[in-house]
Amino acid sequence: MSEDYSKVTREYLFGTWKYQKTWNPKVIVKAEGTRFTDSTGKSYLDFSSQLVCSNLGHSNEAVKKAVADQGAELSYIAPGFTTPVAAKLARKLAEVAPGDICKSYFSVGGAEANEAAVKIARFYTKAPKLIARFRSYHGATSGAISLTGDPRRLYAPVPPGTVHAPDVYCYRCPFGLEHPGCGVRCAEYIGEIIEMEGAGNVAALFVEPIVGSNGILVPPDDYMPRLREICTETGTLLVADEVMTGFGRTGEWFCVNHWGVVPDIITLAKGLTSAYVPFSATMVRKPIADYFEEDNLFCHGQTYANHPIGCAAGLAAVEEYQRLGLVARAKKMGEYLGKRLNELQDSHPSVGEVRGKGLFWGIEPVKNRETKEPFATRKQRFEPTMLGTMAGEALKKGVYFMTVLNTMIFAPPLIVTEEEIDEGLGVVDEVLKLADAECT
Repeated sequence: MSEDYSKVTREYLFGTWKYQKTWNPKVIVKAEGTRFTDSTGKSYLDFSSQLVCSNLGHSNEAVKKAVADQGAELSYIAPGFTTPVAAKLARKLAEVAPGDICKSYFSVGGAEANEAAVKIARFYTKAPKLIARFRSYHGATSGAISLTGDPRRLYAPVPPGTVHAPDVYCYRCPFGLEHPGCGVRCAEYIGEIIEMEGAGNVAALFVEPIVGSNGILVPPDDYMPRLREICTETGTLLVADEVMTGFGRTGEWFCVNHWGVVPDIITLAKGLTSAYVPFSATMVRKPIADYFEEDNLFCHGQTYANHPIGCAAGLAAVEEYQRLGLVARAKKMGEYLGKRLNELQDSHPSVGEVRGKGLFWGIEPVKNRETKEPFATRKQRFEPTMLGTMAGEALKKGVYFMTVLNTMIFAPPLIVTEEEIDEGLGVVDEVLKLADAECT
């Protein structure tokens, strides 16, 4: 490759979530299956499905063909019209969604899906306030970032109206308690917030069923059912942000299925198209759908709503999950990945906790297992950290995985094999020695 496209990129494109002078991106030219290749010909095992979105793996023929065929036939039409592919996808999603979740609004990304959920919740309840959690990420747009508890929220003014609650973080319980003796205090506290804010003033509670980029925080089994009870008792809508966890990622079609919980609204993106096309969905239960069938205006829309190519990618992706049995496969392979990660914990003093479900796992390294001293604080969100160093060394060895502050994220495509898991964890085993060397 004659031209230096990394240099061109640095000159003409912003890098996301980083100081620009630190960015020297690799130029990626090809991806297939669980691997991607840079401009030098070096291949990398994709051990995080990029940003936990390439669930089907790269270069799936069925999805590529669906996108190409739809583009050739009808690449765009205004959302006031409909298309066969939009109708088919909406029906297909209703078939696989939990409970009586039955109607969709299609947009172009997870943040937009959550923005739509905010408006729908406020339309339906007539209440202004929202509740979200401190360790959360719901998107970068103005409304979505106001829900977000992640430190990224602190870098720009956000709209008022969101109250943040403590997390379900048993390893570092914000209440200093231990489950199950805690009585799921973190859930009960949310109930108290709703009571103090005034139940009629709170439109919705937004939660990631398993917190994603803020730590792969897996709740105890009584947490989500208790939130469902609290929301039902107070007339607050429960919104499940399944942008990361949906479409087989955790070994179920949707993460809430692990606990038999049906949210009022569910937001989807990433795995919906396996990232072949930017696309998302906001889905609602039947009472909310029926509300807008009455004399109540659905006052929301976008130019790219119901985009035909996005719908084609989504429909093909969902059909591929079904054809290949990838939801069940994610559960099976996730058991193997979890077992191997726990073996790493036994051999590395820096591994504080291993947590996850399906093919959605994280390691939280610590400097000291007894004190749980972290390698970085939340204030260091955009600074060089030990975990960033480990990820960089892994990349040199041909394995890519995400790190966010104090969590190493392992979420390979659902087509991953045991041999590829062993390959990836072989490199993880090596780079963890860097953290081990700083343990006290």
